[in-house]
Amino acid sequence: MNSIIHRLSLSAVIPVYCGAEYLNKLVEELNSIRVKWENENAPIALIESIFVIDEAIDTSAEILESLADEHGWITVLHLSRNFGQHPATAAGILHTSGDWVVTLDEDLQHHPLKIEQMLHKAATHSIDIVYACPNQAVHENILRDYGSRIYKKLMSYIAGNENIQIFNSFRLIRGSIARATSSVCGHDTYFDIALSWFTQRVGTVPMDLKDDRIIQSGKSGYNIRKLISHARRMMVSTHTKLLRLGALLGGTALISSFAYGAWLLYLELVLNLKSGVRGWSSLILAIIFFGGISIFMIGILLEYIAVILLHTQGKPTFFIVDRRSDAFLLEWFKGS
Repeated sequence: MNSIIHRLSLSAVIPVYCGAEYLNKLVEELNSIRVKWENENAPIALIESIFVIDEAIDTSAEILESLADEHGWITVLHLSRNFGQHPATAAGILHTSGDWVVTLDEDLQHHPLKIEQMLHKAATHSIDIVYACPNQAVHENILRDYGSRIYKKLMSYIAGNENIQIFNSFRLIRGSIARATSSVCGHDTYFDIALSWFTQRVGTVPMDLKDDRIIQSGKSGYNIRKLISHARRMMVSTHTKLLRLGALLGGTALISSFAYGAWLLYLELVLNLKSGVRGWSSLILAIIFFGGISIFMIGILLEYIAVILLHTQGKPTFFIVDRRSDAFLLEWFKGS
């Protein structure tokens, strides 16, 4: 078997909360793809799988510690308490060293065999983030599936970020971007929003995704409170167009007051027309003028607050990325 000089590395990150019944199978599937690439002398290798125990409520921790003893490529991290999926993902990514990072759920909803399709997409189009795009309803729950879809579409519109609609926890990320994003994530930062601060080269791979755990048991690690918190975090992390809209409305009202004032003067001085109710026109003019000033200044203030918020959340001024290694992946895919 000929060795490959240029070999890229892949790190897998899996947050764990209640996945005891799936972990053995998941590790088996990860090992399968790892061995497959080794046997094919692929230009990429799965070098590590980092499982982040987010204060698991079942025996996941014990199972993973046992699996880590068997497999040297498995690392288990224990968070001090339950922080949530996004913080757990960021914590795991900060412990990676791969050229690429893939994030998966614990319950085999995201099958490791699909990773190769995502790598192919990344190499073919030289992009930095590849999201899995489900072909059908993932949870088979109208409220959960369509509620999420509608909210993401709404946030995509008011934030001016079309990628919000494709956000998914099954993602392949260029390693340097993944680690840089994780390092700036604060308490209320939505991880995928932070990813969009570093790159706009984002793609999707359509695939069949089913959350069998929710479909069969009706139970999820996300209750209503957590889902609302999840949605709030997305909104807080997003610099929405509504802020600019407020300033625009205020400015429009201000200009309208001048136009209205000029029209009243024209009626009074040129056409010599008198208003039927004395003082009504000046009152309306004053309301439009001072209301416009107030709305405009509030809009400017909110814009400044948004800028400060993004600064405190770690949005970078610039970021440098090296995509030259994509050529090795692309050459392999063309030859396979």
